[in-house]
Amino acid sequence: MTAMPRMAADTVMVERWSDGVAETGSDMAAAEIPVSLEYNGISHAVMLASPTDIEDFATGFSLTEGIVDHLRHIQDLEVVERDEGLQVRITIAAECFHRLKLRRRSMAGRTGCGLCGTESLSQVFRPIAPVTARSMVAPRDLQQALEDLVASQPLQHLTGATHAAAWLDGAGRLTVLREDVGRHNALDKLIGCLARTGTDFSTGAVVITSRASSEMVQKAAAMGIGVLAAISAPTVLAIRMAEQLNLTLVGFARRNRHVLYAGAQRIAGHSTRQGAAS
Repeated sequence: MTAMPRMAADTVMVERWSDGVAETGSDMAAAEIPVSLEYNGISHAVMLASPTDIEDFATGFSLTEGIVDHLRHIQDLEVVERDEGLQVRITIAAECFHRLKLRRRSMAGRTGCGLCGTESLSQVFRPIAPVTARSMVAPRDLQQALEDLVASQPLQHLTGATHAAAWLDGAGRLTVLREDVGRHNALDKLIGCLARTGTDFSTGAVVITSRASSEMVQKAAAMGIGVLAAISAPTVLAIRMAEQLNLTLVGFARRNRHVLYAGAQRIAGHSTRQGAAS
């Protein structure tokens, strides 16, 4: 049975305190459910995620985690409703499934957890080819995109509990946005949507409402995305990884300012690597 869409938020009763006075009322809280990802009948990962855009999530996860190399390697994808959550049944090409079995691991992911279930250090940094995208992004477009992104999150405005990832196309427009309680999940949902609609990943940039961790850099680079811009800071590992993978990494992108950490060649007006820009 194909799953019916679940609600991304629900009404809860709360007690609000202000200046020592309590008032009972209702509020909206973001939903968070287990999502089981099964490949060719074998369970691979159980993640906690917002129950929206699950097909995009499963597609993006499969691509960014290197389970499949191309969208065409996903032969079938079915979302099934269970009492305890959602089961995603994914059929992948035989060569991909063989490779998956060789490095199979069990993952039980907390919200936004990127490494849960990883069994060895060698699994953390899988080989990824350096990014070859030649796209250029204007600083004003990048800064405006992050400002627009913050204002364009319906679930975040309703609950205050979600992250977002969005696509900035070659014309400097935000065209696709995905939200989730987990920042990695939001990025996977975005990438899955873009892949399913045939977007050329080398032509634009991804903007995110979170810090830029090494896992986020890996996911972007794995898809050939040239620019990853975050509203918050990157980690040292993310910066080093971005340098090695030839990915442009931007942090603290706000109105009229941003900080460039790697990949100056894709930001218009940056002739050399520098720490901050207008």
